Amino acid sequence: MPIISVMNYKGGVGKTTLTANLGAEIANTGRRVLLLDLDPQANLTFSFYTVEEWQDELRETRTIKRWYDGEQPGRDVALADLVVTPPRVNAVLGNGGQLDLIPSHLGLINIDLELAAQLGGTTLAGSKRKFLQVHGCLAEALGAPKFADYDLVLIDCAPNFGLVTKTAIVASDYVLIPARADYLSTLGIGYMVGSCDHLRDEYNAYLGHDSGTHSMPATIDPQILGVVFTMIQTYAGQPIAIQHNAIEQVRANADAPVLNGMIRNSPRIFGEAGATGVPSILRVPKDDEVAMEFRVLVDEFMGVLGR
Repeated sequence: MPIISVMNYKGGVGKTTLTANLGAEIANTGRRVLLLDLDPQANLTFSFYTVEEWQDELRETRTIKRWYDGEQPGRDVALADLVVTPPRVNAVLGNGGQLDLIPSHLGLINIDLELAAQLGGTTLAGSKRKFLQVHGCLAEALGAPKFADYDLVLIDCAPNFGLVTKTAIVASDYVLIPARADYLSTLGIGYMVGSCDHLRDEYNAYLGHDSGTHSMPATIDPQILGVVFTMIQTYAGQPIAIQHNAIEQVRANADAPVLNGMIRNSPRIFGEAGATGVPSILRVPKDDEVAMEFRVLVDEFMGVLGR
């Protein structure tokens, strides 16, 4: 079960659109996919549920905030108990696939402070155990038997490197980086890759101390799966010159591999995201040019995963 965090420090790069449509298309091929919304903006959640449905059905008891709340994540509720199956998208999935979701909550923005309060200890060894407990909490939870049947987990991360995001990175096998092909969207890619590497090294260095939990892997090694360029403007079937140059610059810097598949800027296709509860890729004709391009990206993505 590969676990992939989708993240970029820069907002507005199509991160949630990519996560929702990627998850939906993979589920439509007959796989079981779990989406985990760790962004306090909850846009991934609102891609499948209306605000009214979230308020009436999810807000109080079925969001990831409830799991993180309290003195220790998961103390009051099991992560698996928060999984919901959005009805509208699952009604149109083919090949026996299923798409599940752990919803987010706008109050998740305060959880970093609550997690920070759990760090520290009276001794160096105690501090290291607390570090492992806090940073490894999501990895341990996703290791529960109830998640073993999923073929894939996609985590939509907030555009920061706070503690909640760090718990996602520790739990992940891969990191996928959506980016617009412009200077500001690509500026932080190298720094973000370095932050992930630093977190990996720090976490693994502390593993010699008993964390009090024994289901976490001995070491972590989240790999950068690749950069996916989004909102591409095309001319004669290719990115326009200024975007092409930005893409090639990222390739040349080699901070992260760049996937060949891209997402075209298409308000016609992606402009109504969330309005129907069904991601765009499942609502357009299969022979639509943008849809076919997206499926090429999905095939490449799954190929990198060996799936």
